[in-house]
Amino acid sequence: MKTVIIGGGIAGLAMAIYLHNNEMEVVVCERGREQSDKGNAFLMHAEGISILSELSRNGSSSGIPGKFINHFSLCNENNIEITHQKLDPWQCMKRTDVVSFLYDQFPKEKLIFNREFSHFIYKNEKAVAAVFKNGEQEYGDIFIGSDGGISKVRDAIFGETTFTKTEVKEVLGLLNCPALSKKLGTRFTKFQHESKSISFGMIPSSENEVVWFMQYDPRIMDIHETSPRAMEMFCQEMLKDFPEAVQELLSLEDFTGTYVWHTKDFDLLPSFHKKNVVLIGDSAHLALPFTSAGTTNALVDAHTLFTLLKGGIEPEKAFEKFYALRSQIVAAQIKMGRDLKKDFLHPDKRNKDGSIIPLISKQDRAIKRRAKQKEIHIVYFTDPICSTCWVIQPQLRKLSMEYENHVQIDFKMGGLLPSWENFNRFGITKPSDVAAHWEEVCSQYDMPINKNIWLEDPLPSSYPPSIAFKAAQLQDTGKAVLFLRRIREMVFLEKKNIIKKEHLFTAAFDVGLDAARLLRDLEGRAQGLFKEDLILSTILEVKELPTLFFSNHQSQQLSLHGYQSYENFEKMLAVLKPGIKKQDYPADPKSLFERFQTMTTKEFSFFRNESELESQFILNSLLNENKITQFESTAGNMWINNFSNHLMAVQSA
Repeated sequence: MKTVIIGGGIAGLAMAIYLHNNEMEVVVCERGREQSDKGNAFLMHAEGISILSELSRNGSSSGIPGKFINHFSLCNENNIEITHQKLDPWQCMKRTDVVSFLYDQFPKEKLIFNREFSHFIYKNEKAVAAVFKNGEQEYGDIFIGSDGGISKVRDAIFGETTFTKTEVKEVLGLLNCPALSKKLGTRFTKFQHESKSISFGMIPSSENEVVWFMQYDPRIMDIHETSPRAMEMFCQEMLKDFPEAVQELLSLEDFTGTYVWHTKDFDLLPSFHKKNVVLIGDSAHLALPFTSAGTTNALVDAHTLFTLLKGGIEPEKAFEKFYALRSQIVAAQIKMGRDLKKDFLHPDKRNKDGSIIPLISKQDRAIKRRAKQKEIHIVYFTDPICSTCWVIQPQLRKLSMEYENHVQIDFKMGGLLPSWENFNRFGITKPSDVAAHWEEVCSQYDMPINKNIWLEDPLPSSYPPSIAFKAAQLQDTGKAVLFLRRIREMVFLEKKNIIKKEHLFTAAFDVGLDAARLLRDLEGRAQGLFKEDLILSTILEVKELPTLFFSNHQSQQLSLHGYQSYENFEKMLAVLKPGIKKQDYPADPKSLFERFQTMTTKEFSFFRNESELESQFILNSLLNENKITQFESTAGNMWINNFSNHLMAVQSA
């Protein structure tokens, strides 16, 4: 079976390499006369990088161009940070470098240039040959259209495409400036004017180059002459209100390679194929550039379609399944792009605390599923500096694995330490008393606790980190739990005073929250939510932390107070749901560290049902193999997942 690919861009070349590497007959027809040098640079998600690694001859990422990006910072025109967040792994790279990389993986004789598509020759309603404007023809069994957003193949099988109106334009440039690339590090920096539809972004694409863009509403001002001088004057006028970092880049740019992109998209097609002709990449679906989806989607399309064809499914059935697998995801991305455009064009209605990060997420998270209602609800009163709450972490984490289908935990703050003024709780009246108490708890329960924070830099109150947790919940309840874990690690192991905003900012960033927003909410809405928790704890007469209230749909209620064994947790569940079944979970080290990015020795051994001595031996071996790293504390170690970095290092070796 012969496959003819029309379009030698990223999607077409990736598809061709997959087919060729699996000894399937394929030819690529490209309209250009030689390898294209068009296009600037883009961001590619880790999924795309993984596919490029598969396509490389050595099966590694070592030859893939670009620079790793894992920060996103959004500021207004006054350089006030609005959003600061950790990103899923991305890589910024030049289009020409990626195309060259793909060309190197594919036989040159199977890539034919100067073939601009004209039409198909049909027999029995199926295409049998592609005809090109130079008069040449290419016969085949399957035809794949990958000729970009302005696809002639798409028009040939579905008729002329109706595009949305261009309401936002982009000026794009690529600046050679090693000093600026180094200064930006691994950060995607964007500036958004608060009252005008103008934004500016810059991303390092290599050690030497920085890709930059200006998005604007052409109703404000537009440009029709594209000479370097005209482009320079236009950008300077549009960006005159923007901060020094933007002005610095403009002063270094000569504007010889800049160009204007008229952004547009089209509605999701009813199908990606007709008979034996199928579309992939921008030919099949086109999202606005706000999402940075295009290139990753091109590679995911190629991988998905190849996997289906390799599985031996009849081609038209494979094309139908291809649409079923990809259509909902790209539809969500089209909607996301349009939502971002609407937000951009209406700055007066923009909610900065609801800002959408202008990047797609991992593909399998594009469609959110409704959470199943859990049978047992636990209201958990806790505090970031409560040592007993820290030492029951193994029990709660194991509960989340064995009973996650049955149990929902709602975290509430108990307000352990308002201040030291007139404080007296179980005989603790001053910071040095806490140090002694923490040492006792550490010795009794084998969870590492460094008491020295109370001797060197004691916290005056637990309220600020508690309010920070409520601020985290405003963004994402799941990540808020990770945030609580992170600030506990900081205070119990790292001796960091988590009342300080720099530590709260770092913890928020570490777990993927918008750190800038968290600090704003810390001074605003989160304070009211924290007060609500304190009022509820008074109503429920919470006298000790932790306190957990268990309930079921039949309004049965039970409670546990203070330190509890895992068996006691299970007894509560069995009373509320007789016959409740726990589920097995993978207890191999890799699976555990992928679920919990950090673990103490006690936790690791508890999850594996083995002695701490046995666990220590395994953990030391993993450390020697660089699969985990460790944070060393005088009271015990914390072990940190490094499996993915270890795998990348092995692949690159």
